[in-house]
Amino acid sequence: QVHLVESGGGSVQAGGSLRLSCAASAFATGSHCMGWFRQAPGKEREGVAAMLSDGSLRYAESVKGRFTISHDNAKNILYLQMNSLKPEDTAMYYCAAAPWYYTCRTPSEVNYWGQGTQVTVSS
Repeated sequence: QVHLVESGGGSVQAGGSLRLSCAASAFATGSHCMGWFRQAPGKEREGVAAMLSDGSLRYAESVKGRFTISHDNAKNILYLQMNSLKPEDTAMYYCAAAPWYYTCRTPSEVNYWGQGTQVTVSS
């Protein structure tokens, strides 16, 4: 059973930065894809950034150039560095994992979810 625990959310002003962390347990590097999703009130959950099982990275167009996904293999922690934050980035952010043959870019692929961490960006 994969267990995911996020941390690092909070409130910032537009233009600020936050780093989200996701501590993962119970699977080896390369056996899963991992990613970050977000869901704003009244909106569907959407993929933000993903790390495929081969280490390649994917980003939503809305965050390219501002967000960076990375993984500490020794600690098995997934990060999302978010810079130049905008009010429209306000959402609950979720860490996710799925078997290696998926891309972790759509919610339907995800087997495991974290509990979520709130990010609020004020103008």
